[in-house]
Amino acid sequence: MTITVEAIYENGMPKLKQPLPLQEHEKVQVSIQPATSWVEETYGMCGFKGTAEEADLFAMDADLDFPPPAEEP
Repeated sequence: MTITVEAIYENGMPKLKQPLPLQEHEKVQVSIQPATSWVEETYGMCGFKGTAEEADLFAMDADLDFPPPAEEP
């Protein structure tokens, strides 16, 4: 069984955001994977040849929103 939880790395230790459904002294294996943004996770799906930084700029820049926001009267 695999359990995925979010954690914050603080003072040299990962601090879990929620308790785990494990028995006391149960042996486990731990894998650490840095969190990624949705841009990084979906990078390359559309055949985009730019960098992750460029994709992030295109995705987050309000000036590039489509359709553009409605004009205020």
